[in-house]
Amino acid sequence: MALRVLLVALLVLFVGPAVAANTVRPRAPITASPPVVFYVAKGAPDACGHGCDTWIAVEGQIDGGAAARFKKFLAPLRARNLPIYFSSPGGNLDQAVAMGAMLREKPTVARVARTVVRDCGFEAQDSEVCLKLKRSGREVHADLWTRYAMCNSACPYLMLGATTREIAPDAVLGVHSPKVIPHFRCNLPVPNCGTPSQEMRSAATQRGLARADTMLTAYIKRMGVDIGLLHLANTVPYENMHVLTRDEITRFGIDTREQVETPWQFENSGRSSMVRKIAVQKGDDGKTYRMSQWRLFCFTTEQFELDFQRPAANGAFATVAIAGKGPVPLHFTASRPTKPAADEVWGLRLSRDTLRSLIDQPQLDFTEATGGADGRQVPHTTKLSSEGLSGALDALLRTCPPPKAIAREAAAK
Repeated sequence: MALRVLLVALLVLFVGPAVAANTVRPRAPITASPPVVFYVAKGAPDACGHGCDTWIAVEGQIDGGAAARFKKFLAPLRARNLPIYFSSPGGNLDQAVAMGAMLREKPTVARVARTVVRDCGFEAQDSEVCLKLKRSGREVHADLWTRYAMCNSACPYLMLGATTREIAPDAVLGVHSPKVIPHFRCNLPVPNCGTPSQEMRSAATQRGLARADTMLTAYIKRMGVDIGLLHLANTVPYENMHVLTRDEITRFGIDTREQVETPWQFENSGRSSMVRKIAVQKGDDGKTYRMSQWRLFCFTTEQFELDFQRPAANGAFATVAIAGKGPVPLHFTASRPTKPAADEVWGLRLSRDTLRSLIDQPQLDFTEATGGADGRQVPHTTKLSSEGLSGALDALLRTCPPPKAIAREAAAK
């Protein structure tokens, strides 16, 4: 007996990890991912922006029951106006759109970052012990990391529901076309009702894709985002992923800021410690974007080096300097690239007192000067936030050797 009624479709957007932008690449093999979890995290002062130390974390795969849990979770938090940080490989598209609609009910700031819960100790962030803590309903102590943080597949559509969306220069937004998983059900109360034919499966898939396109078109327009986002996603097979460029993020209206920067963050890889800041800026042509980074290292607790790294400028920039409240800017020294196409690196030696004078300022003037046709230098000044620099320096200092230790080592040689 033929199958008389079919029930379509789970619309799925899911993709594996990515670590670099501006590419289309094969999707990584899907591995088991815990269902999305929601919790409130508290970090250091200004951890989530000036005057902000508490945020909502949304992480994991968006499953079939995510929207109902999200609604219940948000209800008691509406009055707190907490920013939301997403870290998700994607999942159920219907649920993502429903959750995004909930965000639009009240002005919300959405960002992409990994929330690392300190209360989990040495347990992995996706371990059962740590997941149980995240699901406990209590506020946890945590840190935020934007570097390589991902919001892929269905997750970007969820983020569109927020009235303010801020994508860090080192975070990843990935999109591709949806996949329809048909579920069939017989409407006759008999055993072995039948197996759907390939034609039935194909027709169900096409109807599911058409429904997804209609749903996303209406949703994207409602959220004030350019429909070009959907057109681009539909050109990328489900098996691949396209990482949105900064130009696309801006052009589609996801995050329209012309300068985006991370806070200064302490990083400890085990072999070296540093404080890092990354920024992306729109070029003078109004079309291209340039990514730069600053790295602060210590030789001792009294001696430091601040490096500035940028794409090779072919000699266009003659000087690079940074200034705080002092009357005289501090000039960097250029290092010769090791390869022709390598990034330029500029270095600046700093004493602890000089570094502290920079930290005391809410903004730093960073100037790159070019040589004009008349021989005069034309300055290009960027305002850089000092957000996070004080706390990151304190963390770095705990890893720096004292001056006497360096002196003893030099004498021994």
